[in-house]
Amino acid sequence: MATFLEQLKAVTVVVADTGDFESIQKFRPRDATTNPSLIASAAAMPQYQQLVSAALDWAKQHSTDGSKAAIARRAVDRLAVEFGLEILKVVPGRVSTEVDARLSYDTEGSIAKARDLIAMYAKAGIGKDRILIKLASTWEGIKAAEVLEQEGIHCNLTLLFGFHQAVACAEAKVTLISPFVGRILDWYLKSTGKTSYAPAEDPGVMSVTKIYDYYKRHGYQTEVMGASFRNVGEITELAGCDLLTIAPKLLAELDTMQGTLPRKLDPASKRGVDKLHLDKAAFERLHAEDRMASEKLKEGIDGFSKAITDLEKQLEARL
Repeated sequence: MATFLEQLKAVTVVVADTGDFESIQKFRPRDATTNPSLIASAAAMPQYQQLVSAALDWAKQHSTDGSKAAIARRAVDRLAVEFGLEILKVVPGRVSTEVDARLSYDTEGSIAKARDLIAMYAKAGIGKDRILIKLASTWEGIKAAEVLEQEGIHCNLTLLFGFHQAVACAEAKVTLISPFVGRILDWYLKSTGKTSYAPAEDPGVMSVTKIYDYYKRHGYQTEVMGASFRNVGEITELAGCDLLTIAPKLLAELDTMQGTLPRKLDPASKRGVDKLHLDKAAFERLHAEDRMASEKLKEGIDGFSKAITDLEKQLEARL
């Protein structure tokens, strides 16, 4: 009998949520995603020091000045691309590469950074079709993605916690969104004092299901990729989602599970709520009213920003 992982791949595109090539090779996902924390972790592994050195060498030639700080800043972007290039040797599909989280509220800065990343990939012979630029799902990040999509640069809107964020992303015609299932669960566990939820009642699962149904009912082309899972129950409850990005530990667990994996999400269900239209004022009002989304978005941006700053310091020390 096929394992749960094999059955999942039949109804959902499985994506590896890691910067570790060995894990990607083992589980054979179609795509892979990275983020600043994953890149920082992988960059500390002995087997990837050659990539770190390559990024530093490149940055020495392309930094705005010769200071260690400037070189380290450029090396962070290049390191993300170096990992992306290696990942693309392993996966047949796309890799997601993240714009500096410190630009999450800067539309023009995000656009410029995205173009820079795409240019680095282009010089290495990788076309836009194999890259997803990751941006935080702030209003500014969504507006940056709207511009980039019109230029043929495909975007993955990350740190997505609230339904209003998903609605705005669909209206901006972004390629893909990454609602964070596990982080939503974390917030509810902490705020309610509960120790667990049944998989079907998991707030993160319910959030992604609502978004998926809304997109399918109204014919949006934006893909839904559940992310940030805490357990396999969350994953199996979302079988049938367009994509799911899963950490190696949970991929390994799914690969040992036997039985029948039923499809839970169906594009033909037509269960979504009525269509909404959001301008900036409505988006910001809904965001302020959604305490979970507000807190988790800020926490996520702060965490990824810290990871980038820490990585810059590590690279500067190596100089």
